[in-house]
Amino acid sequence: MIISRVMTKNPIYVHPDASITETRSLMDREKVGHLPVLDHNNTLAGIVTKEDMIKASPSEATTLDMYEISYLLSKMRVQEIMVKKVITVDENEVVEEAARIMADKDIGCLPVMRGSLLVGIITDTDLFRVFVNAFGARHAGVRVTLSMGEHPGELARISGAIAERGGNIVSFVTSEGDDVAHRRGTIKVGELSKGELEAVMKSIPDVVVEDIRE
Repeated sequence: MIISRVMTKNPIYVHPDASITETRSLMDREKVGHLPVLDHNNTLAGIVTKEDMIKASPSEATTLDMYEISYLLSKMRVQEIMVKKVITVDENEVVEEAARIMADKDIGCLPVMRGSLLVGIITDTDLFRVFVNAFGARHAGVRVTLSMGEHPGELARISGAIAERGGNIVSFVTSEGDDVAHRRGTIKVGELSKGELEAVMKSIPDVVVEDIRE
C-alpha cells in the first residue's frame, strides 16, 4: 500500500508568523496534534506539534498569572518553536517505509510531498488504521497465529488447506519467526468455526498453532 492512499490529504497548516495562541486554538478546534508550517510561498518551512507547544509554555512553577502567560504566548511565533529540519516522505513511498522512518526517528508524523509541494501528512494514527485493516480487526472470524516453515510454497499450502474446508481468508499477515527457518503467520478466517480451523492447521505438517481465538 502506498502512502497517498492512507495519508490525510490537503492538511491544515500554519505560517511561521502565526502566534502560539492561534496555533494551539487551531489544533484544539481541528483535533490534530501536528501542523506543517508553510512559508508565504507555500514551501514547507517546518512542523509544529502539541509537544512543542507544551515545551514553549511556562512551567507550573512560574509566578506569572494566567493573563501574563496568555500575553506572552500571544507574542510568541510558531517559527520560534517549530522543527525546521523536517523529515518528509514522497507520496508514492510504501506505508511500511513511512512506519520504519517514524519508528527509527521516534517521530509521530511525516509531511508527504509531491516534489516540493506538500500534498498530505501521515501520522501514527493513520498507521494504526492500516494495522487494524491489515489484521481484519473489524471483521468477524477466527484468528489463528502459527509458526510455519520458511520455504517456498508454504503460504499456498496453508491457504489451500483452508479453502478446501470452505474457509474464507479475511487477512493474512506474516512476520519473522523465532529463528531463520520459521516465520510467524497471523490469519483471520471466516466461514469456519474455531474447532474446524484448528483441525485444518493440525492437518498441515510442520505448522504449529501458537494461539487461536474467535
